[in-house]
Amino acid sequence: MALNIKEISEVIERQIKQYGKEIVKSEEGTVVTVGDGVTLLYGLDNAMMGELLVFPNNIYGMVLNLEDGAVGAVLMGDDSLVKEGDTVKRTGRVVEIRVGNELLGRVVNALGQPIDGNGDIKTNKFRPVERIASGVMARQSVDQPMETGIISVDAIIPIGKGQRELIIGDRQTGKTAIAIDAIINQKNKNVKCVYVAIGQKESTVAQVVEKLKLAGALEYTVIVSASASELSPLQYLSPYTGVTIAEEWMFNGEDVLIVYDDLSKHAVAYRTMALLLRRPPGREAYPGDVFYLHSRLLERAARLNKENGGGSITALPIIETQAGDISAYIPTNVISITDGQIFLSESMFNKGNRPAVNTGFSVSRVGSSAQIKAIKQVAGTLKLELAQYFELEAFSKFGSDLDEATRQTLEHGSRVLEILKQRQYSPLEQVDQAMILLAVKNRLIKWLPLDLILDLKNALVHHFQKSPEGKKLREKLMETKAFDDELSNAIDKENKVILKRFIDKIHDYQSTKYGTEAEFKELFAKK
Repeated sequence: MALNIKEISEVIERQIKQYGKEIVKSEEGTVVTVGDGVTLLYGLDNAMMGELLVFPNNIYGMVLNLEDGAVGAVLMGDDSLVKEGDTVKRTGRVVEIRVGNELLGRVVNALGQPIDGNGDIKTNKFRPVERIASGVMARQSVDQPMETGIISVDAIIPIGKGQRELIIGDRQTGKTAIAIDAIINQKNKNVKCVYVAIGQKESTVAQVVEKLKLAGALEYTVIVSASASELSPLQYLSPYTGVTIAEEWMFNGEDVLIVYDDLSKHAVAYRTMALLLRRPPGREAYPGDVFYLHSRLLERAARLNKENGGGSITALPIIETQAGDISAYIPTNVISITDGQIFLSESMFNKGNRPAVNTGFSVSRVGSSAQIKAIKQVAGTLKLELAQYFELEAFSKFGSDLDEATRQTLEHGSRVLEILKQRQYSPLEQVDQAMILLAVKNRLIKWLPLDLILDLKNALVHHFQKSPEGKKLREKLMETKAFDDELSNAIDKENKVILKRFIDKIHDYQSTKYGTEAEFKELFAKK
């Protein structure tokens, strides 16, 4: 067959003209290596950081390393179902999770999928888990109280809506207890809550769910759980999932409280992933961007101005220390990011002072701007009184002869410490706290032995919530949120009425000091 030179030249000429016009876009890649929940992929040159990938057997993955000619991804499922040579597909979108009111009362995993056995979550709203935090101009100052119901926190280390307050302490010192009490205290306060359990035992998460259910708090709470038995990528993703759920409400003008329990385990999960992805290790084998890991998470907590929604996210991250060492790598990182910390002392916990809040090491960088005026009026000197007590207590151990002023400071400090004790799952309203602290300020508790202080505290709360005269004064204080001279004198008078019920008990305790019962009652009346 003779070759037609003219036809051949036309074909070649046409191909030259069309060369480069047709773009072949590849959306599939190949698994090169897989193991320990991490995989190396070839052929995904256009993949984005944080993009969702689909592997065989309906296994999902997320891009975390963009290398020259290869992509590193972490798997969010059983890595034994993924083999070398498998085809992986891009989705073209970053990891997104469900958001909306339909999640309230539910327990979900790090991908927002329900794990409580109560059926599917019917919502069509989705948000990407990674998002740049709201800028300074979109925010407003923190000046509204986020009540925890814990008197030692609300009075001395106040938390405001939009604040990030770290809860830090050794293992088994009551960190989670403070966070759960804060969630329970939001009942009927129009605040939604998110509890993120990172690396916790499934039995522990189940107990938290049950406690919230019994307290009637589960109906306004979402629980995001990435248990200790789950893969590191899911533990890494879970706090971002939690804050993404919270942001949906914040941008709609609602207030949200979110608890991260705890970020120590989150950092360990991220370190595991980073080492498997062969990222260069730094101090304590953590990768160099471990600070950015938590800063970009906690910066998403804010109080927005009205132009940007007007809602708020208040974050309570939890960090576990070793032997009270707050100067370790992760604790110092998170302390530098947050707006203060609640430090829980193991020694105070073992002495029975619960919650074991060490007021010396604890601080709130928002301060009294997040308190109602009534609390400011009665709690201003509380921190100083406790500081003087702890200093003199340490000093008094070295000598037996104490002057009268020192003795009175020690006696008053021990009673203040006693009245700050609070049972778990029994939060107090700020007006009740203010009336208790008014009795402390007026030195009414100096007559009581230590073992009757909590009885008096409970009697005060009961009287102002149940008796007709007490309820009137309480309602007035709830309305004004501040003490004037008339209200202060009226409440002080009621406090003395309640205190007189304890006279017989006090006399039995102090009879050697004040003589006969008649003499004691006469002295008490004068005082």
